[in-house]
Amino acid sequence: MKYLLHASSFFHFIALLMILMFNKMEMAIEKGMQYKADFTKSIYGIEGDFVATIQNLFHNDILTIVCSYFYVIIFPSIMITSIAIYTYQKNHKLFYAVCYALMFNYMIAIPFYLFFPVNEVWFFHPKVDLLILDVFPTFEQDYRPLSGLDNCFPSLHTSISISMAVIAVKSRNTFWKIFVPCSAAFIIFTIFYLGIHWLSDMCAGVVLGVVAARMGLRIAEGRLILGERALLKRPVKNNEY
Repeated sequence: MKYLLHASSFFHFIALLMILMFNKMEMAIEKGMQYKADFTKSIYGIEGDFVATIQNLFHNDILTIVCSYFYVIIFPSIMITSIAIYTYQKNHKLFYAVCYALMFNYMIAIPFYLFFPVNEVWFFHPKVDLLILDVFPTFEQDYRPLSGLDNCFPSLHTSISISMAVIAVKSRNTFWKIFVPCSAAFIIFTIFYLGIHWLSDMCAGVVLGVVAARMGLRIAEGRLILGERALLKRPVKNNEY
């Protein structure tokens, strides 16, 4: 049984890495497309100065540092640590749920990035600055190859954070089930404060994150039930365990 679980976990992890690579491939595909739409102006027409108001209202040097570190470091750390914790706890359901949820997030978001491009707020709005440059001056050179300037709708920072939070509350780790949802809420604030995402991006990201997490949990649970039934139907060798 344990060998089957280890092999399955390994293949799920590899599949997850392949899905993450698609985000980079999407940028190459987009460059070769003749479809050149831009929905940024329409989004701005609906939202107006919402992000500019948030940034100007809360602007503070210390907050800029904290938000920047949450956006660049804490966000990916939560994904990696979630996988590590659920693997260490041998919580196969939550491990599979994280893998499936991340896959769904990217698979659903990438078509939007291709056919519903929306530029980041700071790039379009004259009253909004990319504050993350105050902390990470080379952010554009380092980060931009991983995410296109018009890959805004939906916000993956929002959707993945929400997915991790929904799954984390199912964890046996008390600290983790509190820390991840709180971090997700703060990361959502950072996408506005740093001048990156629109309110529409966040709303779509919340919906995507919840749906992806629930689908991931349901598939993971069903998969484990089917696996247990399959094991009950086949003969067990003495040295298998």
